[in-house]
Amino acid sequence: MIHEIEKLLETHWKWLKDKTVVRGLDQNWVQITTPYLDRHNDMLQIYAQRVDRGFVLTDDGYILEDLLHSGCNLESQKRKSLLSMTLNGFGVSLKDGRMEVHANESDFAMRKHSLIQAMLAVNDLFFLSVSIVGSIFIEDVTSWLDAHDIRYTPRVKFTGKSGFDHLFEFVIPKSKKQPERILQAINRPSRESAENFAFKWIDTKDARSVESQAYAFLNDQDTVLLPNVLDALQNYAIQGIGWSQREEVAQELAA
Repeated sequence: MIHEIEKLLETHWKWLKDKTVVRGLDQNWVQITTPYLDRHNDMLQIYAQRVDRGFVLTDDGYILEDLLHSGCNLESQKRKSLLSMTLNGFGVSLKDGRMEVHANESDFAMRKHSLIQAMLAVNDLFFLSVSIVGSIFIEDVTSWLDAHDIRYTPRVKFTGKSGFDHLFEFVIPKSKKQPERILQAINRPSRESAENFAFKWIDTKDARSVESQAYAFLNDQDTVLLPNVLDALQNYAIQGIGWSQREEVAQELAA
């Protein structure tokens, strides 16, 4: 089993390397096109420039500007607070609307990874125009856990086998009846978002208890879950649960 997982990880890193394109721009900026897709199915791009004692990496304001143009207003205090909490979780700062991290040669890959994960997380959290989403899915999950007296620690960061940090929405601690459970809320379920969570879990799994389990709540309030989403999770021993079926797992999560 361990050799199979190691092979899958090697395949993932090869895919990441092969699909990343680097192009030089003016003023010593370098454009890095990644294989990670935004909600338009466009590849995410970040920009790097050498500065004193390292590098600066930025999205050049793409994520927040795109959300604004799509009718997502980020001016409310609640959304500003959620934006700040999300960025802080990845160690990413906000400067004039641009997501930004600073790196040196030793942590460049990790800081690049953190910036991309922050871009994906913010894009997913804040695509919230009233006509599309009635409420923030993560808040729905939090309220449901509280209503069922399910104890949890929110927004926990674990370091994976690769050395990269991964942020998980909820960790339900071990009890006398159940092992530790990692719970992720996926607002826009797709094969890509499912596989993204699966690789985070695989990379982290060896650092957790051998009995630890992973769950994913999938927002099916405005969409039908496609079989390939559930299959992608099941292939990595992750229990995918449609939000409409959440009561079926209430007792085991509360135990």
